[in-house]
Amino acid sequence: MTFSVTILGSSSALPTSKRFPTAHLFNSNERFFLIDCGEGTQIQLRKFHLRFGKINHIFISHLHGDHYFGLYGLISTFSLMGRKIPLHIYAHSELEKLLNCQFADNNLGFNILFHTIPKEKSLVLYEDKNITVSTFPLKHRLPANGFLFKEKQKPLNIRKEMIQKFQLGLKEIHSIKSGEDFQTKDNQIIPNIDLTLPPYKRRAYAFCSDTAYYPDIVKYIKNVDILYHEATFAEDNKDIAMETGHSTAKQAAQIAKLAGVGKLLIGHFSSRYKNVKILETEAKEIFKSSEAVTEGKEYKIDLVREKRND
Repeated sequence: MTFSVTILGSSSALPTSKRFPTAHLFNSNERFFLIDCGEGTQIQLRKFHLRFGKINHIFISHLHGDHYFGLYGLISTFSLMGRKIPLHIYAHSELEKLLNCQFADNNLGFNILFHTIPKEKSLVLYEDKNITVSTFPLKHRLPANGFLFKEKQKPLNIRKEMIQKFQLGLKEIHSIKSGEDFQTKDNQIIPNIDLTLPPYKRRAYAFCSDTAYYPDIVKYIKNVDILYHEATFAEDNKDIAMETGHSTAKQAAQIAKLAGVGKLLIGHFSSRYKNVKILETEAKEIFKSSEAVTEGKEYKIDLVREKRND
């Protein structure tokens, strides 16, 4: 089952000839979710041969243009392609007014269903049988939110030899997958742990951009497999980062360390950095498993079973 994110844009407000504004495509078992939609997002989707016609949910972190200006072109393209399926957009309320103004006289051919993200509050925005998508407040010059994509716990897998050994029927199999023990005909109790394989760990991906250094977010992103955290500046521009409501690479790494994440991805780079290795190096000094993102690269989180103390 796929659980991954592809980076479409890694620049901050000013795009460069090599870097586009912020946009990520998250894949949960071939269900696609767009996170932010900076200018040129649809170009990147085509360039990297991604199936953007399957995007039904778009999450916008905040209303600075480099995080949502690409929406207008993407929505228009959806219409020209003959889209009929509703498009769900999750954002702060002001964006709904802007979209209504832009598309008031257009017959798109599909409905835009707007879901308001409350400011200064954390809650679940979306869920299906595989994942939940939660939001939480960041610290920026205007209201901004992060997003947490977390996998739901999968049913336990029964050891095949146990099905044959105890001649398990569908009812027994269902209850064992739900975590129950099994009682034989002679009233012997077989512990669930002896009947099943170790469960898979619940995978999680967190997106935090734009934000100043803000340790309050740690409780929301604790132990995620991959954390994307903005790193607009190097440490020698720490004062500018503070003034503009952004983070340095070192600060992003400090958040990753506090949260105990598996891997840190940094992005939202200032255009002043032609080579972002300086930012990656600074992050690695604090948190070794840090990487400056590459546009077009897919970052996968593999299925791993939990360890049991048998």
